[in-house]
Amino acid sequence: METNQTHSFVTLGEAMAMFVAKTPGQLADIEEFHRSLAGAEVNVAIGMARLGFEASYISKVGKDSFGQFIRQAISKENIRTDWISESANHATGFMLKSNVTDGSDPKVEYFRRNSAASTLSATDIDNTLFKAGAHLHLTGVAAAVSVPMRDAAKHALELAKKQGCSVSFDTNLRPSLWPNQATMVATINEFAFASDIVLPGIEEGKILANSDQPEVIADFYLQRGVKTVIVKLGSKGAYFKTRNGESGIVAGFPVVKVVDTVGAGDSFAVGVISALLDGKTIEQAARRGNLLGSLTVQVRGDSEGLPTRAHLNDLEKAV
Repeated sequence: METNQTHSFVTLGEAMAMFVAKTPGQLADIEEFHRSLAGAEVNVAIGMARLGFEASYISKVGKDSFGQFIRQAISKENIRTDWISESANHATGFMLKSNVTDGSDPKVEYFRRNSAASTLSATDIDNTLFKAGAHLHLTGVAAAVSVPMRDAAKHALELAKKQGCSVSFDTNLRPSLWPNQATMVATINEFAFASDIVLPGIEEGKILANSDQPEVIADFYLQRGVKTVIVKLGSKGAYFKTRNGESGIVAGFPVVKVVDTVGAGDSFAVGVISALLDGKTIEQAARRGNLLGSLTVQVRGDSEGLPTRAHLNDLEKAV
């Protein structure tokens, strides 16, 4: 596997065991499931590791079989697990996911309340992770899981900025995890304003920036200190704008059949972050984000479509 010696990648969040129905139908009627790994941030860590970046994942699991499975699955992806701690009093979270065949969003049920990961706190963050050249990626999911995890994310953000590390933030709204929309909007935007790169979806922009116009959404964040904003437009691609005035729309890649939409945003983040750390332009980064997002929606699973560096090189030569 090709490695990147210049940049290391760090993220934090809740990884869960995911049970995907083997056949379509109501979850209550399914008797057989396939187990895999899930979690917005761990999806991005997997993608970055497959592209050769030194990836570290910060989380907490229970002292149970799900926790052991998560450690093993992450380690197999060449992601450092040194900063995955254990809770003796809380169980590892898991989720159920339906099997869809028409390209619609699958039904997902979470079992994560009071999970081990929800107890991750600022004291679990090792400041030696953040060194010159490192990149920190955060999401709105981690900010929503619990107050302690939110504090851990804030502490990581502060440490990264003190060391001059670049920071990206995927707004990734999860309204069901918040007490109310006002708190969600205020907290998510607080993280976004402190980041270098912000990756909102067009629908999220309606809630966070009170607009469904990509340029207005981008300006909302650029005017508050963000350096680069890329607004995800779904199948239409992405709109980008930077503080120095670069802007444009990068068309999406055509997909013959959408199999599973979950994880597309995480794959988009992998494309953008990896390209920027590779020294690509913002337009090239948005294009790679679109490419990786298109790969993910064509397969079942959150991270199964993420390519290796060799595969990515072949893909980018062909498109």
